[in-house]
Amino acid sequence: MKKTKIFILTVFMVSLSVVSCKDQLMEMNIDPNGANPATTNPNLVLSTVLTETARAYVNLGYQDVAGVMQHTQKDGWAGGHNNYDWNRNNSWTGYYAILRNNQWVYDRSVELGFEFQQGVTLVIKSMMFGLMTDLWGDIPFSASLKGARREPQDLYPTFDPQEQIYEAILADLERANQLFSKPTGEYRGIVPSIDVYYNGNVGRWRQLTNSLKLRYYMRLSEKKPAIAKAGIENIIANPTQFPIITNPAHDATMGFAGVSNETSWPANAVFDATGSNYRRLKMCHTLVEYMRERSDPRLAVWARPVQIPLVVDENLPAGTDRIEGGKRLLSPTVLTARGLTIDDINTNQDFVGIPPSILGPQGFNLSPDAQQASTNPHVSWLNPMYQNASGPMLRVRLMPASEVRFILAEAALKGWAVGSAQDHYNAAIQASFTTWGVANQTAAYLARPNVTYDGTVKQVIEQKWVASWTAATEAWFDYRRTGFPELQAGPIAIRTVLPVRFYYPIVEQNLNLDNVEAASARLEITPFAEIDGNNSAWSRPWISQGTGRPW
Repeated sequence: MKKTKIFILTVFMVSLSVVSCKDQLMEMNIDPNGANPATTNPNLVLSTVLTETARAYVNLGYQDVAGVMQHTQKDGWAGGHNNYDWNRNNSWTGYYAILRNNQWVYDRSVELGFEFQQGVTLVIKSMMFGLMTDLWGDIPFSASLKGARREPQDLYPTFDPQEQIYEAILADLERANQLFSKPTGEYRGIVPSIDVYYNGNVGRWRQLTNSLKLRYYMRLSEKKPAIAKAGIENIIANPTQFPIITNPAHDATMGFAGVSNETSWPANAVFDATGSNYRRLKMCHTLVEYMRERSDPRLAVWARPVQIPLVVDENLPAGTDRIEGGKRLLSPTVLTARGLTIDDINTNQDFVGIPPSILGPQGFNLSPDAQQASTNPHVSWLNPMYQNASGPMLRVRLMPASEVRFILAEAALKGWAVGSAQDHYNAAIQASFTTWGVANQTAAYLARPNVTYDGTVKQVIEQKWVASWTAATEAWFDYRRTGFPELQAGPIAIRTVLPVRFYYPIVEQNLNLDNVEAASARLEITPFAEIDGNNSAWSRPWISQGTGRPW
């Protein structure tokens, strides 16, 4: 009996010790410097959601997608940028990370009754899922972002059909529009400094919300024309209920603090000791020539003139190759000796772009040192402002007035009741010129014969493509939908036409193969998919299936 009492007492003491140790371990496991998700103010996380969303957009639109849409070309490390050689490495991990934080802000804002923050997070959710479905097609949507509510099957999420994702995006944007419908004084918890887009201005957020609705309705215009028409016409017919961005002063943009890599313009030279990230990115011939033909003053804002133009003069003595008066003078025999003709070089005296997807972009236009291509003085570099960490024009442009006006111009050309196509076209160019500081040259530009409104969708989309500088993803999605501008793949691109989507990520195939294969099977395989199979950058997602576009 005594031994039994001793045993029970021992068990009790051990149990007490285990509980005590567990409590201590739990206390030790609490980060005294960390934020408690159950009590944290959502504004503290919202700022990160906004900045990371903006960075995701500009990193695409200024980098590889700018190569696809022939705004820029790289003269080194060019495979992904110039030739679409993505090797199935298009990852969506960073986008879902943004969305998880965004979902937490939304849930916490619901708990606190913060309606402004709820509206903002619905807009961000719509933008990010809109971007992702535009990039990939079908993606995990309804089974994602569940957190603690996740079911076992959600570890291997199904991919929602793209059509349903667009419908959900439009529904979320309408919910956001309603959340933004109150007078500013009725909202709780707004911290203006947290809002790096609009400084807590509820009215501006409502304009962005409805402008995004225009974007996604137009995205659906080939597949669901009746829905797109009704949606856009309803917005335009009810401006009080559905205000939109028509003034470039109200553009949805974000600047940069410029104090670190994470808070700076992408690939700037300030935090790159060699400056190579800036110097490797050059203007593309396609965009340069389009703008030169129209004497577009924005070209001088985005690029700098060629430092040393080439001059080929048959009157020069054979073998002449010298710098004189700031120009490189060449006799035709110099070209012949190199196996070149006059058609292989560019003698523009102002701006020279690198042709898309060429062999040896580092040596284009007789670069004096093809091993140090980034010093090539015979092609146009980007404007020096793009090597800075921040600046008045170095802004992410998430939704500008110019895009809204171009959408309405296209809608009017479809015969929809949105006003005059010509008025919207002219206003779109005016807005873009205002953004880039050349507003006083708009009238002269619009008067040029190859710029003056001609009543074609081709002209509207081409001008929209130009205006999408640093935001080339929108131009890519327009190209997929309309076939404009009529871009040609370069000679060493890995396919003979431009891609229309990203590959599903390799890591997703490794972890969630069945659902990747199911989603891939819903893609429309094309002759250009070649060895890729269904999951190809040249397979059509739902949004372009049956349209015959862009090729």
